[in-house]
Amino acid sequence: MKAMVMTRVEEIGEGSAPLSLVDLPIPAIGSRDILIKVNVCGVCHTELDEIEGRTPPAELPRVLGHQAVGTVSSCGDQVSELVPGDRVGVAWIFSSCGHCEYCRSGDDNLCPDFKATGRDANGGYAEYLSVPAKFACKIPDNISSHHAAPMLCAGAIGYRSLRLSNLDDGEPIGMTGFGASAHLMMKMIKGLFPSSPVYVFARREEERDFALELGATWAGATDDIPPVALSAIIDTTPAWQPIVSAMSSLRPGGRLVINAIRKETQDQDVLQDLSYERDLWMEKEIKSVANVSRKDVKEFLFLASRLEIQPEIQEYDLEQANQALIDLKFAPVRGAKLLRIA
Repeated sequence: MKAMVMTRVEEIGEGSAPLSLVDLPIPAIGSRDILIKVNVCGVCHTELDEIEGRTPPAELPRVLGHQAVGTVSSCGDQVSELVPGDRVGVAWIFSSCGHCEYCRSGDDNLCPDFKATGRDANGGYAEYLSVPAKFACKIPDNISSHHAAPMLCAGAIGYRSLRLSNLDDGEPIGMTGFGASAHLMMKMIKGLFPSSPVYVFARREEERDFALELGATWAGATDDIPPVALSAIIDTTPAWQPIVSAMSSLRPGGRLVINAIRKETQDQDVLQDLSYERDLWMEKEIKSVANVSRKDVKEFLFLASRLEIQPEIQEYDLEQANQALIDLKFAPVRGAKLLRIA
């Protein structure tokens, strides 16, 4: 099978080629696994984090990709919940232990034995993918494979972030950054909290225009002050500056939710500007989002099906994965990026 493979950690620049196109054996499956013929796979900022060493694979080479959608090709002899021909998706959560307190409570994203697709096991930048059957999610019939792929991470992590924001309908909410996850959260907010105005902070004018086009009440630069204090802000950026800026825009008791696996270090010194009196006093709080659970993925797919949420996507061929990653890092973002596999 064809696959785009990461072989080393490196900083991505214009013209980089961090992934190599190779031929690999089709993965073998165990008794509780399924083999998926991959149709499409989303491209996520977490892949930049893997390649640039912020959350690198434990072993190299590694096939990246954790927003994979395809059809079940074969099943292990102990798999009963899926059959060949089923259309499924595989998200960032590849597996967990299944018996710790977090797995038992449905928070398997917090499991100490959490394994990530495309980091701890080979992912979806390939023609075939094997995964434990219980960690694959059926795709609703009214969601196309192309639209489903970004929902598996950008959508599911956005859904978890929105839940953790503790927002009530009518309360003003902000988002910093306006890429794949944020533009899906905008669609969620419009469906779940129709009376809540949305305020967007983004560094590029194109992203601010996109936010207004999708219904934002206001859009400004990262360090702009919105016209009202906000009940919650969800940060979807890889940088630290938006955190410092966002805290000063929260109302008393407000919550900042950080929707990111890792933060880059280039601007980490700005945290010295975080003031307890100005930014954290009055019971403001900061909440991180760790991974996604199987429950998040399944609930968001159901929600997206019910609300008929559709991400905007930009498509690339599998062989163009390097260009997709470069564009993700350096070019203005409008929606989500996607690799066509088959």
